Amino acid sequence: MVSGCKRCLLLEAGETAVYKSVKDYLDNIEGALKVDSALRDKRLELCGQCDELLSGMCRKCGCYVEIRASLKDKRCPNFDDRKW
Repeated sequence: MVSGCKRCLLLEAGETAVYKSVKDYLDNIEGALKVDSALRDKRLELCGQCDELLSGMCRKCGCYVEIRASLKDKRCPNFDDRKW
């Protein structure tokens, strides 16, 4: 675990308590509203390459990227350089 990692997802950034809350939230969302794990992982990979990622949060919209990347009705919020 890398503490204080800026361009990382929550768990990599050492945000274990927040990660658990996000995971619990996602576990309670109906499966039909979520993308499959392969698409979620691809989206998160693209988020990980983005300069707007800061410790698991998107600086464009303030969301936790693990949540946004998991939902079918969401897109990358970076209108100037949409990643997915």
